Amino acid sequence: IVGAGSPLPRSSWPRMDDCGSRSRCSPTLCSSLRPGYPRGNITMSETPRAETFVFLDLEATGLPSVDPEIAELSLFAVHRSSLENLERDESGAPVLPRVLDKLTLCMCPERPFTAKASEITGLSSEGLARCRKAGFDGAVVRMLQAFLSRQAGPICLVAHNGFDYDFPLLCAELRRLGARLPRDTVCLDTLPALRGLDRAHSHGTRARGRQGYSLGSLFHRYFQAEPSAAHSAEGDVHTLLLIFLHRAAELLAWADEQARGWAHIEPMYLPPDDPSLES
Repeated sequence: IVGAGSPLPRSSWPRMDDCGSRSRCSPTLCSSLRPGYPRGNITMSETPRAETFVFLDLEATGLPSVDPEIAELSLFAVHRSSLENLERDESGAPVLPRVLDKLTLCMCPERPFTAKASEITGLSSEGLARCRKAGFDGAVVRMLQAFLSRQAGPICLVAHNGFDYDFPLLCAELRRLGARLPRDTVCLDTLPALRGLDRAHSHGTRARGRQGYSLGSLFHRYFQAEPSAAHSAEGDVHTLLLIFLHRAAELLAWADEQARGWAHIEPMYLPPDDPSLES
């Protein structure tokens, strides 16, 4: 495990040289890539203090009930120092940090989109295939590896409703390919975090309780405006980061105490040939 403040080396990731296909890696090729998936809670004392926060959003083919596949992935990486020393516009509102790494990828899933998912995201299997986009494969894993290994670790992934959707789905896609994230990666879900902060600060009045905690509702509450490019992965990450900046000090403290280790994230579903299904 790399210490805080050190760049994550490529060796922190499993090699994917032999795993470019959509199918799950064979035992012969990838036995060394399959990590253990520890169970049980990770206590606060075991959670490393993150140096880089990687804001994440996924667009996919549907809800968890249909075993969805990722069709779009976007990540914004921001160093902790930029979150502790905010940049602001003339009105005093926080703006995106000047030093910011981005990665956005579209991919063509094998499973079809539900009608609702296609309507909400604007994505379709036909459109992605027409643009000749490959699926979530070894090339995507290598790009994630390269992107994350440029960031100072440990890394905290940040997503809205991440514990129920983004993190389990990403975990499922990585597990299908026999890949994993660096061992000291932690995760923060801003949905329960912001709800918890409001309760702790006695803001949970009946009126506040009736207000929503969707990205759109939070953005309107904090900035009295509507977010742009909603339900595109990059647009939603942009919105999420601005919401985080609005309460950065509180959310950083929450992450230091409440972030969950990536090893504790369960995949949304298992591939049909996963050995765990045989037990």
